[in-house]
Amino acid sequence: MLDALQNASGLELFQLSTLIERLLADPRRILAVRKDMNLGQTVRFVDWRDGSMREGKVVAMRDTQVTLQDLRERKEWKLPYAAIEPPQVNPAERPQAVESEPPAPARPTRNDFRCGEKVAFEDKYLQTVVGTIVRINSRTATIDPGDGTQWRVGFGLLRHILDV
Repeated sequence: MLDALQNASGLELFQLSTLIERLLADPRRILAVRKDMNLGQTVRFVDWRDGSMREGKVVAMRDTQVTLQDLRERKEWKLPYAAIEPPQVNPAERPQAVESEPPAPARPTRNDFRCGEKVAFEDKYLQTVVGTIVRINSRTATIDPGDGTQWRVGFGLLRHILDV
């Protein structure tokens, strides 16, 4: 292959170089290397000066390049992900999917309440106030606790009280 490239013109080599750069910048190729990589991990990379493989520790990960600390020379390298050998991960070491929490219950809306219903809410002092809905507006309900005051409270703060 090197003999064929020796006979190529400068324009053909430039076109080939551009095509290779575009392929190496493909996000799918980057993700294939990056998905199993994490900070502090030891990986193998290509030394562009002589083409040899070296080992380095992952110090930082950016969108298109990774920063490694060479384990032999203690020198930092900023390399494209294409220069990194994809890390080998055992299926047993792969992090298991964390079970998601059940979704939070839906917040009450205007349609969940009617005039005359008994409801409760917490005031700004975190005291529970119990009262009856006397009016329903578009965003709030007017609550009468029976002590001569009235409160305008958002529907998301109200909860139903069952008469026993």
